[in-house]
Amino acid sequence: MPRGTFEVILISAKGIDNNDFLTNIDPYVILSYRSQEHKSTVAEGAGSNPQWNESFLFTVSDSACELNLKIMDKDNFSQDDFLGEATITLDAVFDEGSHPETSYNVVKDKEYCGEIKVALTFTAERGGAGRDEYGGQEESYGGWNESARDF
Repeated sequence: MPRGTFEVILISAKGIDNNDFLTNIDPYVILSYRSQEHKSTVAEGAGSNPQWNESFLFTVSDSACELNLKIMDKDNFSQDDFLGEATITLDAVFDEGSHPETSYNVVKDKEYCGEIKVALTFTAERGGAGRDEYGGQEESYGGWNESARDF
């Protein structure tokens, strides 16, 4: 069971459907992992190819393994419009520690409607509860931990 934090770098999107008739869409992203949620800034007037270059941190404390990215269009006089979403499985990130910039398909009503690009990094919790970073029991000498890394 992974424990630690993972960072999501929200880079950009492309090919997102522009459903505003007279103006460009103002897209933003709601990032969800379990009960944790973050919202990107609104890319005002960015249209179908917004760029964010923003970073978000999530705490990992159990075996949940999916990140949901919901793309929305900010509207001033009505409810924001849902443009599509991407779901990213995180198992490989937890195992490997990072995932480089990758484009994921955005879908709406089970149909492709663009791509979103993110980079992911997982940082495992160090030590904790008498375990070392490799999952083994730490050696303890009178309350002092000795490590070959310190020499």
